[in-house]
Parts: sequence; C-alpha cells; structure tokens
Amino acid sequence: MLTVHHLDNSRSQRVLWLLEELELPYDIHFYSRDPKTMQAPQSLRRIHPLGKAPVLTDTDGDVTLAESGAIIEYVLARYGHGRLEPAHGTPAHTRFIYWLHYAEGSAMPPLLLKLVLGLLPGRVPWPLRPFAALIAGGALTKAINPQVRLHMDYWEQSLAASEWFAGPEFTAADIQMSFPLEVAAARAGALAGRPHIGPFLRRIHARPACQRALVRGGSYAYATAGNVPAATR
Repeated sequence: MLTVHHLDNSRSQRVLWLLEELELPYDIHFYSRDPKTMQAPQSLRRIHPLGKAPVLTDTDGDVTLAESGAIIEYVLARYGHGRLEPAHGTPAHTRFIYWLHYAEGSAMPPLLLKLVLGLLPGRVPWPLRPFAALIAGGALTKAINPQVRLHMDYWEQSLAASEWFAGPEFTAADIQMSFPLEVAAARAGALAGRPHIGPFLRRIHARPACQRALVRGGSYAYATAGNVPAATR
C-alpha cells in the first residue's frame, strides 16, 4: 500500500496528483507546518531522518523514499506501465528526465533564496533589521532576482515551443514542474510579460486528477496560481 506523508502547502501536493493521474490507491498522513517557523514538524523525522515532505512509503516494496523526482521515477517504474512518460530511448524521454530533475535541482534554489531573503529582515532582532534589509535587498537585486527572471524566461521559451515540457503530450515532468511555476507565479511575477506560463498553469489545474488531489490534500495556497479557482472542498 502506498502512503504519502503530506505537508500542507508543499511539494508533496505533486505526489498526490501523480497518484491520482495513475488512479492508484493510496493513504495520506497529514502534517502541518509550525505556525511561527513555517517548518515541517519534528514528527516527520520519525518517517525520514531529514524530516522533509514529500515522503512516500510502500509496504508492498518495503520502501521509504523522499525527494519528489525520485518518488516520481519509483512510482512510474513500479506502477506506471508506461503511462505519464515518453517511450524510453526517445528524444522526448531525454527531455522528460531533464525537466524531472531540473525542477528541484535548478529551478527551486533561486526561488527559495528569494523567499528566505525576503523574510530575513523580519526574522532578526529589531535593531538589526535595517542592516538585514540592506543586505537582503542587495543580494536580491544583484544576484537572486536576475537568476529567477532567467529561469522564468527559460520556462516561457520552452512552453512557447511546446504545449508541455517534455513535448506534445502531458507527462509527469509537467507535474514536477508545476511547483516552481506555481511559486513563481505567486511570488515572483512569472505571469507578467510571459503569455505561455499562465495557460500552462490553467491547463494543469483544470485536469480532473489535479482537482481530485486538491480535494484529498486539503488547503493548498498555490491552487489559484494562474487565476484558476481552487477545487471545491
């Protein structure tokens, strides 16, 4: 039996969506962020030493697996039967693997740095806040924001060339890429001047499996990225 250890407003929403697309049975163990730190609770460390979501457990395979890309590859290899990925050995499958790992390896780090630096001035003692704001603002202006824009422009160019990231067909690479684009649309102005990102988000959020995952997973702050109403809960 598959169980998703699911943290609210996190990457683990993608795993629920993947399992809904494949119409696989699964359970959910819910975890909530600490309201002050917004970090995952310590209880997640009982499942995986790093205490991060998502974590997938599979009693049939005696597997406990973290990392979204690894979870997607595992589920597709064991339960996918060729669904949600291009045929192996094709150029489309090479692109599929690239986007599957690019999402966390390249796209998310600058977005996370932008978020952390934006929060930094409010997290230090008040006498240090002006200095923290100067440091954070300088880093954002000179280093982080240009990198975020570079990635967002790259997504726009890719989606202008093809409706989906790996090619003409929807794949699990689009599920994996959903989170960076949702975050960037909500927090980094990804939709401004990029006419293909918004339609991509509207297409993915309109998929019945995505809507079912939103219902099962509960509140998800990025469900309206691209101006799409969240599923009725």
